[in-house]
Amino acid sequence: MHEEFLCEVTGYGICGGEQVGVPLGTYRAPSLPLALWWLRERATWIAERLDPTPETGRLPPGALVLMARDAPDVPGVLRAWRDSGAEQEQAAADLASGRLVRFIARDDTTEYELLAESVDMIRIQRAMAGQGSAAGRDAMAGQERTGSAWVPPF
Repeated sequence: MHEEFLCEVTGYGICGGEQVGVPLGTYRAPSLPLALWWLRERATWIAERLDPTPETGRLPPGALVLMARDAPDVPGVLRAWRDSGAEQEQAAADLASGRLVRFIARDDTTEYELLAESVDMIRIQRAMAGQGSAAGRDAMAGQERTGSAWVPPF
């Protein structure tokens, strides 16, 4: 079983006509439960900033605006992923077996990506890439961007 995980959250948007990524946090989790906890906490953190619940306290005037009925509900998607036992179990199984976990929530202007992968697998991939062998490249191709990748339909 893999014991250490690198977790990242990034927001992507368009700036100056080009897509740019803004790091929203990284965490090197010493265990699988802590990696999953951190990803759920980041999903909550993003959702609460996009769509605060009334319990969060007083909001400045004009802080909340109505969205079109057909606008993607990124906060809802993030909360649904966070609260889904099946999604969390699948992410845990993928991470435990060395596969990358990738979750994306997007609307018309922004994409939020939550990633986690085994530090052991990162090291293995780097070692194989350094060898430059065809076998190493073939093995890496099977490991890249696999695992949980739930992208909600919009």
